[in-house]
Amino acid sequence: MSQSPSVAPKSASLLRGVFSFSSMTMISRVLGLARDISITHVFGVGAATDAFVIAFRIPNFMRRLFAEGSFSTAFVPVFTEVKETGSHAELKELTARVAGTLGGVLLVVVALGLVFAPQVATGFAPGELSDPHKFDLTTRLLRLTFPYLLFVSLTALCGGVLNSFRQFALPALAPVILNLCLIAGALWLSKYLAVPIEALGWAVLAAGILQLLFLLPAIRKLDLLALPRWGWHHPQVRKILRLMVPTLFGSSVAQINLLLDTIVASLLITGSQTWLYQATRFLELPLGVFGVALGTVILPALSRHHVTADRDGFSRSLDWGLRATLLIALPAMCGLLLLAEPAVAAAFQNGNFTAFDSHMTAIAIIGMACGVPAIALTRTLLPAFYSRQDTRTPVRAGVIALVVNMLANFALIALLFELWAPAGLKQLPWLEGIARVPGLHLGMAIASSVSNYLQFALLWRYLKRSGVYQRQPGWGMHWLRMGLACAALVVVVAIGLWFWPWQQWTHEPIVTRIWKLLALVCAGGLAYVVVLFASGFRMCDLRGG
Repeated sequence: MSQSPSVAPKSASLLRGVFSFSSMTMISRVLGLARDISITHVFGVGAATDAFVIAFRIPNFMRRLFAEGSFSTAFVPVFTEVKETGSHAELKELTARVAGTLGGVLLVVVALGLVFAPQVATGFAPGELSDPHKFDLTTRLLRLTFPYLLFVSLTALCGGVLNSFRQFALPALAPVILNLCLIAGALWLSKYLAVPIEALGWAVLAAGILQLLFLLPAIRKLDLLALPRWGWHHPQVRKILRLMVPTLFGSSVAQINLLLDTIVASLLITGSQTWLYQATRFLELPLGVFGVALGTVILPALSRHHVTADRDGFSRSLDWGLRATLLIALPAMCGLLLLAEPAVAAAFQNGNFTAFDSHMTAIAIIGMACGVPAIALTRTLLPAFYSRQDTRTPVRAGVIALVVNMLANFALIALLFELWAPAGLKQLPWLEGIARVPGLHLGMAIASSVSNYLQFALLWRYLKRSGVYQRQPGWGMHWLRMGLACAALVVVVAIGLWFWPWQQWTHEPIVTRIWKLLALVCAGGLAYVVVLFASGFRMCDLRGG
């Protein structure tokens, strides 16, 4: 009977994986910020940028739902099982069969998307029908961006293979290519096209191809690169498909909420799509760098513990993931709430992006930022189900949260409309009235946070009921340390904003604004870390979980 490895090496390995993934993702997010600055500087906020946001969000949603959501959560546990119990030839065969099946299905999906682009645009953004020019532009951009789904999904397959071999850096670095392409499209290609915004559509298409080519050499180095083969009847492929079906809702409810928000936002005033999109970009900094990293790194680890029937190791790894998640998510929430408008003004308020746009984006960030801990914790909890190949349980939580999100959307929009709309607009038909009142997208942001907390609460209840997780000692002190550290962060940032009013930044060059913002972020982060360690926290607390 083999002895399981000690806690410290396993947790230390997880920590190295998170740092490897996060450091590469940080590069991508920084370039993502540069990308968004470039786009807003060139195009501002209006019908053209709204059209691109919709056209890019549809395939991007499907990417996160299928490639990073249901596919990855079903593929990695099955791939890990074959890797641990089968031969290398079987592993190579599985990779080829999955690639062929996934690619074949997505070729059909992409072809249908190109043919029925107007109908897809209508289904996801019905409010655009009232503006024929905006609708036509959305349709043209959708035909450019939709093939991205095929290439980026195959890229996600390559990333899942590499992650299973504990190679996290290259998959995390691949999105850098998308950001570089969009920056080039906005600043360079747009000058040569009759419709400048179409440069972003071409950039997305090029990025999809280049991302896949970027990871193929690493797959070849593992001797897993083979000609894709159709594998619909392959037993492991069928198992992956069975696991995928229920996760289409459960694993990516945040993305489904975001897409449904696109439909609702199309009914609101022009610019709402872009304001919400820019707000989500700020949330992706902490969530993308650390939240996704933790979920990505912990899934193969939990899968190994499940395959080897190591219940104690399973509990320790999950407990480690939850503690690490909160260490990042709580200060991220505090920082976003305090620095929402200063951050938007510093990064985007130049060129065609106005002070009004900054304020509208900032209120969306505030509404969404309250839900950052829930989103991050949910991304950590979901692998606890998928690693055990339980893809049905999260569906219940996902569907309930989805329904609550939509109901809360309309309830909060209606409430804000009654509070903010002038008397004259209240006499108009409701849909016509809400299309003329700015700021109603705040209701959608708050609704998203509410649904995220509900999904987390339901998942936590189901997990405790299953009995596979036993909470490790030390949580009370962990909460106390985080509370003190977050209080220190809030005080330092608030003092900084009092001595250094952000409203004065808007008259300064963007480089000056950015370094001032970074100074506040670093000061708050330093205060958080200092108080955290002064209260007794040590890195071994995570390693020893």
